[in-house]
Amino acid sequence: MLETAQTRLLIDAGLSRRETLRRLEALPALGGCPDRLDGILISHEHTDHCAGLAQLYAKWPAPVYVTAPTFDEIMRLLPSPQNATGKRMDRLEFIRPGQRFIIGDIEVSAFAIPHDAVDPLGFTFSANGAKVAIVTDLGYLPELVKQHLRGADLLILESNHDLEMLKVGPYPWHIKQRVMSRTGHLSNHAVSEYLADGESFDAQPRHLVLAHLSENNNNPDVARISAEEALRRRTAAPFAGQLHIASQHVPLGPFNL
Repeated sequence: MLETAQTRLLIDAGLSRRETLRRLEALPALGGCPDRLDGILISHEHTDHCAGLAQLYAKWPAPVYVTAPTFDEIMRLLPSPQNATGKRMDRLEFIRPGQRFIIGDIEVSAFAIPHDAVDPLGFTFSANGAKVAIVTDLGYLPELVKQHLRGADLLILESNHDLEMLKVGPYPWHIKQRVMSRTGHLSNHAVSEYLADGESFDAQPRHLVLAHLSENNNNPDVARISAEEALRRRTAAPFAGQLHIASQHVPLGPFNL
């Protein structure tokens, strides 16, 4: 959930309506569940990012910002998402990678990321002199993605797995190969190399959130130690912000920028 004095956006909708509302209510600083949304943005069609879309749209019938290929894939994978609620999703705004657009007083930039989905996106959001960047589900960090992340005051970045834990973990080998591929997920090591590189990571975020941690192939303490070691290795622009590790079960925030 991203909010200014005028505009409120939801980025991805992977949780059910009940769980989404429960988590919002668990953050009293937000003032309870909002009565409206100004937009719902979908990064890609994997169910942990879109399975709750129909339920949440039924509660908050806000425009859904999604690429046309992603929406087509959602409709194919979830053949009756609209029938489940009886409310037709007719407020669609089709976007594309590389596009900038305005929702209320927030400027949104959508950019392509390398992941095994039909048209996956990362997002940055700018308003009132502050910038938020959200990028999860990507196999590596291309230079274009790194450029989009520069200047962020809040950076939410995937740190999905520990390589050794993944290699000896319970997943079948073909799933392990997928996760480790250049269209899979970022490892703690890949994130640490990015954070240690003064030319790639500008150390500007006031809040750096490591997110999308695997429950089977990662550990919050391992991810934190890896990131902290990388930040100590920096030789330029030391990081003075706060490092946070997101949980799959407990809401994090809010962050005031």
